[in-house]
Amino acid sequence: MSTLSVRLPESLHKRLKIMADKEGVSMNQFITLAVSEKVSTLMTVDYLKERARKGNPKTFDELLKKVPDTEPEEFDKF
Repeated sequence: MSTLSVRLPESLHKRLKIMADKEGVSMNQFITLAVSEKVSTLMTVDYLKERARKGNPKTFDELLKKVPDTEPEEFDKF
């Protein structure tokens, strides 16, 4: 495991402490989870961009033509 020293504004440090306490975890664990979520999000965006780059617009259009042109079920409406 690595050690990282981070400088935070006092106001953010206080909020971090409050949120970690509220979640019942240490500030270290809270920060680790927050960083993990952010990294996961960015990796997902990169993954989706790569998948889109490999996509074939013609195949996509052909698949869309197979979708029935019907109204959504009531529970699927906003």
